Amino acid sequence: MERILAFDPGERRVGVAVSDPLGLTAQPVETYTRVSAEADLAHYGELIRSWQPGKIVIGYPLHMNADEGIKAKQSRELGALLESTYGVPVDYLDERLTTVQAHRILTESSVRGKKRKQTVDTVAAVLILENYLQMHR
Repeated sequence: MERILAFDPGERRVGVAVSDPLGLTAQPVETYTRVSAEADLAHYGELIRSWQPGKIVIGYPLHMNADEGIKAKQSRELGALLESTYGVPVDYLDERLTTVQAHRILTESSVRGKKRKQTVDTVAAVLILENYLQMHR
């Protein structure tokens, strides 16, 4: 199995996580603060070259009634752009409630303030990747 790189895209920040080469565990990589479409794409390319994933998983934020909203559409657009630019297959995972779960984990770990804001997206990316790995075992 190859590594999987996971993205939890938000409006300002993108959480990033990566699996081990066997696809058993997910580790946090970073929380990237968006700059511009061009700079963001270049940064994602650096991550892809660095980690050499066999697949990319992107959080797919459906509404609670399972309808696709604007954020889900933006996730699909990001995935299509990454796949066409870097040639790595992209999959999507319903990420409903992962940010809520990430906040709960950080609360239990007593992470507060600025550190929490910088960490929540990466924790959400780890949760997305862990869920994806679990579903594909």
